[in-house]
Amino acid sequence: MRVGIVGLGLMGGSMAKSIKNRTGHTVYGVDLDQETMLLARMCGAIDGPLDGETLPRCDLILVAIRPQAAVDWVREHAPRISRSAILVDLCGVKRVVVEQIAPIAEEHGFAYIGGHPMAGRERGGFTSSADDLYVGASMILTPDKRTDMKLLETLQAFFLDLGFARLTFSQPEEHDRIIAFTSQLAHIVSSAYVKSPEAQRRRGFSAGSFKDMTRVARLDEDMWTELFLDDADFLTGELGVLIGHLEEYREALEARDARRLHDLLREGRELKATAGGN
Repeated sequence: MRVGIVGLGLMGGSMAKSIKNRTGHTVYGVDLDQETMLLARMCGAIDGPLDGETLPRCDLILVAIRPQAAVDWVREHAPRISRSAILVDLCGVKRVVVEQIAPIAEEHGFAYIGGHPMAGRERGGFTSSADDLYVGASMILTPDKRTDMKLLETLQAFFLDLGFARLTFSQPEEHDRIIAFTSQLAHIVSSAYVKSPEAQRRRGFSAGSFKDMTRVARLDEDMWTELFLDDADFLTGELGVLIGHLEEYREALEARDARRLHDLLREGRELKATAGGN
């Protein structure tokens, strides 16, 4: 199979490395950064550039760039995508992407499905990508009424070959609602947490909990601003819930109410046990 990858940052670069190291597929890649293109070619992550000559020959196209850029790329290049090809975007939000790309795919006759690999690192870019990034991860796909079983079987075999543990099927709205809690809220909390003046005086006083809370504060503000705004309705709802719960803890502390604080902590522990680790 010939695979085209648009964007060779953390996600796209890891896809390229995984494909080359774990399968026999041919990989063509494109990135705006020419140094990234050179590195990808030198380390064997791609077999050549994804361009006007190779794009029409691709059986599978993975679009691993920011949401609006993904839509713009598909709109510009749709006429050169084969009608037998499958296109999957890997964006972190789905509604705004799917509602724009799906009509383009239908108009030009190629298959399209929204996707989101549930894996990542706090540092981005090709140099942070790895061929084992997706090992054990979940790959979310958002099929619709035009998605046939053969396409899903092809994608299942492909992603499992890359080390994904499972495929999870969702609808774009459900995806964005859940991801607001499981991913986006954590990034906002981490970003806000490190703004305390004590963060600059913590040397010698921090352990695992501090590292866990601050890890994702080291984010790409350009990308996450776009993701947050694309999911602002669900994300503001989750922030409201969180702020409400934080107020409960503050009120218990201000009142020196040991019983109330104990109950709040127990509730959190019990809910965590019910929710599990993932």
